[in-house]
Amino acid sequence: MTIIPNHALRTLRSGGLALGLGVHHLRTAATAMLAAAGGFDWLFIDTEHGAFSVHEATQLCLAALPTRVTPIVRICHGALDEGTRALDNGAMGIVVPHVDSAAQARRIAEAFRFPPLGHRSWGGPPAIYGFSPPDAAIAQAEINREIITIAMIETPLAVANADEIAAVEGIDVLMFGTSDLTAEMGIPGQIGHERIQAAYASVGDACRRHGKFLGMGGVYDREWAGRYLKMGVRFALGAGDHGLIVAGAKERSAFLRGLL
Repeated sequence: MTIIPNHALRTLRSGGLALGLGVHHLRTAATAMLAAAGGFDWLFIDTEHGAFSVHEATQLCLAALPTRVTPIVRICHGALDEGTRALDNGAMGIVVPHVDSAAQARRIAEAFRFPPLGHRSWGGPPAIYGFSPPDAAIAQAEINREIITIAMIETPLAVANADEIAAVEGIDVLMFGTSDLTAEMGIPGQIGHERIQAAYASVGDACRRHGKFLGMGGVYDREWAGRYLKMGVRFALGAGDHGLIVAGAKERSAFLRGLL
């Protein structure tokens, strides 16, 4: 069987905007189909803040594979073993939070790539081949090209080290955790603060220098999302399941009550 393509990564490589749906509460096989119906390109399956087991996260990944919505799992900082298990069982990308240095980025890149690019272990037939891959050498080379590895930029130290992080082979996206960055800077919630704008500009420059993609999380209002997209963001967390449900529910309940 041929490898299932990573449509989010291919969208990025073609110059497009890859939009993600954050998943914290949805647990059904319909999750990726709902994301596709809503116009999203990838799932942000959040095991850092969502109450997912590895099993639940990978079940969502497996259900997503036939839908063209790329399943991507955010692990906890340091939980690289959970990332490799997710990749073996349907994930096509891993997000690692709180990456502050090139040394951390290098360890992440090596954990999620097979030799000679890294040291990921071959755990048998992977899900992204429908459990029927070609020989190991071909499969490992194809998987190395098809998965996406995202390092989150969430501290002033990470911003300062962005050029070195972006230079690491095997890191594909430098993604802002904008909410955490504002907190670390002592300006919690001020996503449009001049220091945050400067951070987006400098990290964006680092991405362009090293051929990496700039990512954005934690920015959902029209004004600042639009500004950061114009600054080069192409990998964007567009919404979360809880936010969409609550916003839609409020709008509908207000409409119906307003009829009286």
